[in-house]
Amino acid sequence: MSMKLKKMTALGTALLLLLPTLPVSAEEGAGAYKEKHEVVYATLDASGNEEAMYVVNNFTITEPGEIVDYGPYKNVQNLTNVSEIEQNGDKIEAEASGEEFYYQGDLEGKPLPWNIDVSYQLDGETFSPDELLGKDGKLQIQIDTTQNDQADAAFFNNYLLQITLQLDSAIYENIQAPDGTIANAGKNRQVTFTVLPENEGSFTVSADVTDLELESIEFAAIPSSMSLDAPDIGGVKNDMTSLSDATAEVNRGVGELKNGVAELNDGTARLYDGSVQYKSGVEELSAGSSGLIDGSASIQSALQQMSESVSSSSSEVNLGDLAKMEDGLRQIAGGLEEVENGLSNLKEQYNQAYQALDQSMTAIPAHQISEAEIQALHESGADQEVVAKLVETYHASQTAKATYANVKQAFEAVSPALEQSAGSLETMRTNLVTIADQVGSSMENVDLTESMNALQQGLQQLSSNYSDFHAGLKDYTGGVNQLAGSYTELHSGLGSLTNGTNELENGAAELYNGTSELASSTSDLPGQIDSEIEKMVEEYDRSDFEPVSFVSSKNEKVGSVQFVIKTESIKAEDEEEVDAEEEEELSFWDRLLALFK
Repeated sequence: MSMKLKKMTALGTALLLLLPTLPVSAEEGAGAYKEKHEVVYATLDASGNEEAMYVVNNFTITEPGEIVDYGPYKNVQNLTNVSEIEQNGDKIEAEASGEEFYYQGDLEGKPLPWNIDVSYQLDGETFSPDELLGKDGKLQIQIDTTQNDQADAAFFNNYLLQITLQLDSAIYENIQAPDGTIANAGKNRQVTFTVLPENEGSFTVSADVTDLELESIEFAAIPSSMSLDAPDIGGVKNDMTSLSDATAEVNRGVGELKNGVAELNDGTARLYDGSVQYKSGVEELSAGSSGLIDGSASIQSALQQMSESVSSSSSEVNLGDLAKMEDGLRQIAGGLEEVENGLSNLKEQYNQAYQALDQSMTAIPAHQISEAEIQALHESGADQEVVAKLVETYHASQTAKATYANVKQAFEAVSPALEQSAGSLETMRTNLVTIADQVGSSMENVDLTESMNALQQGLQQLSSNYSDFHAGLKDYTGGVNQLAGSYTELHSGLGSLTNGTNELENGAAELYNGTSELASSTSDLPGQIDSEIEKMVEEYDRSDFEPVSFVSSKNEKVGSVQFVIKTESIKAEDEEEVDAEEEEELSFWDRLLALFK
């Protein structure tokens, strides 16, 4: 038996003997007890290896007489009175009287429920405990506890293990214990760690030490049998209900946003399709402008030549020239009719393209999203990249819609201009046909001079009017060419907008899926909290644990079992310990008498 365990035994025995006892008398018949309690005392070396163990058994007596207990003890000792205890194998028989009965049994080779390992490093170098005494440096103590498979698992699974170190403040400074608590205990600093049932422990204590000494490391194990009540979480549940409602509201809002973005994407897609038609028509109009101008210039030149020819030589005109003039006039009228038809077709194509563009622009939703709503969307927990795309596309669509509103009047003016030009051509064509008819009738008129004068005036007026038309046509086609060049850039922007809204729709769909999942997972937060708390309470509640004997499975009516475990200290042997060793050599009665001296 180690010196420390002997001191514990002697002190416990002496204290018990000082208690008032009843006169010892032989009790006939079997006794009875209400319950028994076991306190297991064990000493370990400084590294955590088991050295010695004994158990103090306590019985609450209800009937004086002989009681029976079991345990594979190496020897037993009565701690209540001086009566003998009979030991037959693992069967223990003792005469018990009074209300309480104590006896001690020494065990050998009985494994503890925990494997305990203690290691030491000084300035990063590993030392054995007997090499540390008196040293200085940075000390690190590593304590590991694991389940001992050789012992009854009931203790590991149901017991709290508390580890305590007493560090002298005069020796230890800068104490660090990441997973423990540090408290003042007189002149010492007390470091405490706790290992929960069914858990292994791994703890580190570090400190700066001078002239190293270390008190025993204590391990106390008690059943975690307190009943845990679920906390009052009414306020939290109300908050969680609000959060659940808020996530559902966010999900509804994102759903509306997703639908709005889908409408926006459909609108921009139709806008782009209309823009394709409009761009094609404008480009076709621009491409045909040069031919239109060339043709109009030819007509203008022919009219001027005819007017000049008639004006300079009206007296010399014969019937053959008049016939050629009539034919030329009718050809010019036919050319004007083709130009007129071309402008009418162009007007129709432009109207179709413009209608598609206008419908697409009108389809863009005019929703006004405030900065506060955008900020709320940023704070909703949604994917920030998707939100950024949503906001960017929203601003782009609104800019396109506003820009279109500003230039819409110019777009609307194109169709009337085309219609007016076609009408002017129709008027001139009609005039040419009328002149041709007049020329034809002039050949049948005897008074050629009068007819030629009228023809000359008509051609001069027609040539003058056509010159004005030709100038306007050049201005118009120049504007069309400029519009075609500018619209290419606008069309490219609409293409980017369409791509953006398509990505936006996909992103909004992903965002809605995410918020839907969030809303679904938080729809029953209060119930989930209750469920989790119940699981936690069940995990740590050991109130239904029925104590079992550490010593023998034969023992009954076990009320409690506790463990008090200590390592050897790392200290110089002092006179008190020497005196304790000498005291152990005295007889029981000598030690008893010494207590009163």
